[in-house]
Amino acid sequence: MHGYMEPHPELFYDYQKEYVKSAGGYARIQTIFKKIRAENPNALLFDGGDTFHGTVPVVQSKGEVLIPILNQLGFDAMVGHWDFAYTPRHLLKLESQLNYPVLGCNVFDEQGKRFLLPYKISEIGGLVIGIIGICSNIIDKTMPEKFSEGITVTDGIEETNQCVRELREDAVDIIILLSHNGYPQDIELLKKVEGIDICLSAHTHKRMYEAEKAGNCIIIQCGCHGSFVGHLKLDVENGMITHFDYKLIETDDSLDEDVEVKDMVEKSLQSFSEMKSTVLGTTEHILHRYSTLSSTMDDFLLSAVNFATDVDISFSNGWRYGAPIDVGNITLWDLYKIVPMNPPISTTELTGKEIFEMLEENLERTFCAEPMKQMGGYVKRCNGLRILMRIENPPGYRIQEIYFQGRHLQKDKVYKVAFLTEQGVPKKYGKNRTETGSNAITAMTYYLENNFNIKRSEDSFLLV
Repeated sequence: MHGYMEPHPELFYDYQKEYVKSAGGYARIQTIFKKIRAENPNALLFDGGDTFHGTVPVVQSKGEVLIPILNQLGFDAMVGHWDFAYTPRHLLKLESQLNYPVLGCNVFDEQGKRFLLPYKISEIGGLVIGIIGICSNIIDKTMPEKFSEGITVTDGIEETNQCVRELREDAVDIIILLSHNGYPQDIELLKKVEGIDICLSAHTHKRMYEAEKAGNCIIIQCGCHGSFVGHLKLDVENGMITHFDYKLIETDDSLDEDVEVKDMVEKSLQSFSEMKSTVLGTTEHILHRYSTLSSTMDDFLLSAVNFATDVDISFSNGWRYGAPIDVGNITLWDLYKIVPMNPPISTTELTGKEIFEMLEENLERTFCAEPMKQMGGYVKRCNGLRILMRIENPPGYRIQEIYFQGRHLQKDKVYKVAFLTEQGVPKKYGKNRTETGSNAITAMTYYLENNFNIKRSEDSFLLV
């Protein structure tokens, strides 16, 4: 969900172009859930994680604003990634208020004990069903330090094997894996773990209009921002799945909104109405970050960072979340879609060699041939550089050329750069790291005040 409580703009495609239409919202999702439950009481409902983060109301309340809404929907279990953003201990506090568990067989405390329940067992329709949870394996590797205070997170392969053995000993009929590792990682895990019947995949925002088989396991993933609900129907005889049917349901405006949940959402968002009506500028192009190499949304964000700091090169993380901003007005609410945590802007001095090394490291983390070594997100976003690269090359050899102001970047020269968060420029790179006193929202607002209309800039990363 990434915190998107209400209907919002979502990016869609046809055979010619990208376009935006309304999708999502817990009230529409509840309408789908009620219909499913009415048609078949033997239903289990799951949340794939990235729930307690992503929009300003959710970030400001550290997820608390969602608790009554989530309990009203009545999930059976969830897993997490950005849900650890306010520290793992805070996630436990949120879980204590939920009517269902946060699962994570691969999360351990400092004593090596399980931090979350590894799995749960549900009995429904005469079947015993085991649900194993995996939280994102990058929580303690690429995310800010507070995400992993007091915990470590594994890739889940060994732990999942153990859980399957335990569940089979308990004579479960069906085993479901609820995973936030990502689609490539889940496929890799399913090659090494036998006995899982269904994998409910998340994290990589893949829209699967058809279920797929990974060995004997059915695997689905259903987009992002709550713009879709994946509905998997199973026929089970003698503890075996004999037939399945899957549909990716768009949560668009053809669905009525559940009145009770809609009222809860509207009350939660009441104090943000002025932010939604404050127009700061316009855009001639759809702003989104659904592209792996570079994106219009982050081009805008980093253009604003450059403008506010008077620095020619800037970097930010390759975030995947953030609903698109359609052609037309840009509001203050829209800016918070881009960076709901409103991070400070910092500057540092990097050598050309460090820039090459930092970008090569990021490309390997994005495109590594070993799925479990892919570290989430898209390619690091940059502004002010023109980069030509070959994605198929081995680690450390992908970048062919980098141009700065029309000339090759010089490896022995020092360049001042601006950046957002340690994911933009990790601590190990650069000298004279300094916070500017400005933040992302201030920079974008200032940029729009001086450049009211946003036009498209040139892509930074080019495949050649």
